[in-house]
Amino acid sequence: MAKQYERIADQLRQRIRAGELEPGQRLPAETALAKEYKTSLPTMRDALGLLLAEGLIDKKHGVGNFVRKPRKLVRRDNARHQWEKDRARAAEAERQTTGATERDTGLTISDLSFHAAYSEVPANEDLAAHFGVPVGTRLVERVYRTNHREEDSPFNIVRSYLVHDVVAANPDLLDPSKEPWPGGTQNQLHTIGIELDRIVERVTARPPTVEEIEELGLQGGVAVVVLRKTSIDTSGRVVEVSDVTMPGDRTELIFTTTLDRW
Repeated sequence: MAKQYERIADQLRQRIRAGELEPGQRLPAETALAKEYKTSLPTMRDALGLLLAEGLIDKKHGVGNFVRKPRKLVRRDNARHQWEKDRARAAEAERQTTGATERDTGLTISDLSFHAAYSEVPANEDLAAHFGVPVGTRLVERVYRTNHREEDSPFNIVRSYLVHDVVAANPDLLDPSKEPWPGGTQNQLHTIGIELDRIVERVTARPPTVEEIEELGLQGGVAVVVLRKTSIDTSGRVVEVSDVTMPGDRTELIFTTTLDRW
């Protein structure tokens, strides 16, 4: 048998889904809700906590509870890599028209706010093993955050790694002011004569860190999906490794596998 706070949460949930309580609308004060539902304040807080964990409401401390506005969904499929490769050798004017984020979200460049930060880091054991280089090898770490201008939180956090001595052949690839780069990483690599042969993606999920909860605007109970992307060139060399941390409540990963016919 459902507990009282669960029954109250279900009633509020139905009001939200029916549109009686609209996205962005502030809920009545907790004391007023407790009075309306003829329950105690702790029970009402338990009911609201359940909706908070489900991502149906947001709680702004000192302000109140609000019906959560749906965030822009990101649909990431494995066809995006060939799409990017097909554009890698295109003219700059064509590459500037749209990028992978726009493809994944259906938004336009003017809808987006982009931030990139570069730094040099030594390869740890994990990255050294992936690149096949000694521990301590100089890497370029690139951290990307892109968000909808109408939202506060980025779609994801991307940490991309390149071997410094490889990409230093084109000094522009060490300059964050050149971002966002038309055509993305595959065009960047093309400028130094690198063609990708394949991309391997490994997907895992885990609870978010405290920093990720704040930066990605996550509610309680929402996991992050972490995608490790390894880009391999036509000689079999690993040329880029990326870790993409994605909110579980706004990301769809779509994999289409074409099978040979009998």
